Amino acid sequence: MSQTTNQSWGGRFSEPTDAFVERFTASVTFDQRLAHQDIQGSIAHATMLTRIGVLTDDEREAIVQGLIEIRSEIDAGEFEWSVPLEDVHMNIEARLTQKIGIVGKKLHTGRSRNDQVATDIRLFMRDAVDVIEGELIRLREGLVELADREADTIMPGFTHLQTAQPVTFGHHLLAWQEMLARDHERLLDCRKRINVLPLGAAALAGTTYPIDRHMSAELLGFTRPAENSLDAVSDRDFAIEFTSVASLLLMHLSRMSEELVLWTSAQFDFIDLPDRFCTGSSIMPQKKNPDVPELVRGKTGRVYGHLISLLTLMKSQPLAYNKDNQEDKEPLFDAVDTLRDCLKAFADMIPAIEPKKANMFEAARKGFSTATDLADYLVRNGVAFRDAHEIVGQSVAYGLKEEKDLSEMTLEELQQFSDSIDADVFEVLTLEGSVAARNHIGGTAPDQVRAAAQRAREVLQTLKDQP
Repeated sequence: MSQTTNQSWGGRFSEPTDAFVERFTASVTFDQRLAHQDIQGSIAHATMLTRIGVLTDDEREAIVQGLIEIRSEIDAGEFEWSVPLEDVHMNIEARLTQKIGIVGKKLHTGRSRNDQVATDIRLFMRDAVDVIEGELIRLREGLVELADREADTIMPGFTHLQTAQPVTFGHHLLAWQEMLARDHERLLDCRKRINVLPLGAAALAGTTYPIDRHMSAELLGFTRPAENSLDAVSDRDFAIEFTSVASLLLMHLSRMSEELVLWTSAQFDFIDLPDRFCTGSSIMPQKKNPDVPELVRGKTGRVYGHLISLLTLMKSQPLAYNKDNQEDKEPLFDAVDTLRDCLKAFADMIPAIEPKKANMFEAARKGFSTATDLADYLVRNGVAFRDAHEIVGQSVAYGLKEEKDLSEMTLEELQQFSDSIDADVFEVLTLEGSVAARNHIGGTAPDQVRAAAQRAREVLQTLKDQP
């Protein structure tokens, strides 16, 4: 082989790669992030090759020890990455051969960079999902504890961003928690499809060596080896699925962010965020900007973009592996980092929220938020719902004219619209009575909120107890 051509494939070529093309096609600047997973996979592969007699015990020991030393060099920042060697795999293999000699060249027996990189990405994603799940659990726990603490704190519930009915802050927080619970299920389900071993598929058609793929899967903690070699090297569904899960999760965080931004504004003034999660203005000294939720809201768009990038990347690819797939890593890596960091920021911030209870309560008093309760009261007293709706609408129109909330009207004022209204009506027109009356599972009654928080705690504890 000419010394001017790439050592992994240069035997067939008579001239070196153009310098620009060399840089253009190399991936080592970003896939070096897979170094630990590459070494992990190589140690398992060497162990399997020893079991089937391709390597001796001494050769395996030399390979494993060499890889461990290389990992230490990488961790210490002493490893010299080479663009001409293209990728993380060849950089590590070349260094291994440099360290232990020709035995290092035996490591690639029975595998290709195609199944190697597919294995590395799956190992990386499995680790990433586990870290992300930890942050998601932490965020959900923070929401649950805050919701339990604020189960009695009354605030307006909105539709169309208009006051609708009174709820509690705890109830609202548990709505966020339910969004994240669905995301959590999707994340764990996605992990199942990540955890399938491509190694052994080689370039596309498997290998003639008598490899033991089940052993490799067991050594690396995969549930099973992939069934089809063509699919194993070319599948990136798991990356697309993860990015889809990430997009949904960030959509939920973005919705939460929007409400947090609104609630911290002077116009709402429902909550206070600690200073450590906010910044000021370079020109307006009074400003306290909710930068963390705003940035999370903004970062959602970049992950949406990564999802579209990956879908577009795969949409026209024939089987099996194509160089296009080198473009999967940067959007995937950034989606992982963005999601993890957004979850960490929220998990740190949510428990520190301070509700301004008096402001929330006063806001709930505005906008005739107990109008539906009055309609329900009339129905219970024998009025048809459509008639009750009309009666309450007239009452609201009167209240707007007189600048009175329903709870501020006298009994005589209310009775001018219906003789089915009695003195007990004021029990349902108070905010406390309205919230407490929805005393069913999923309802706003403080006891129901606390019960829902306890159920969520139990689910989260079960998830944490799983190996």
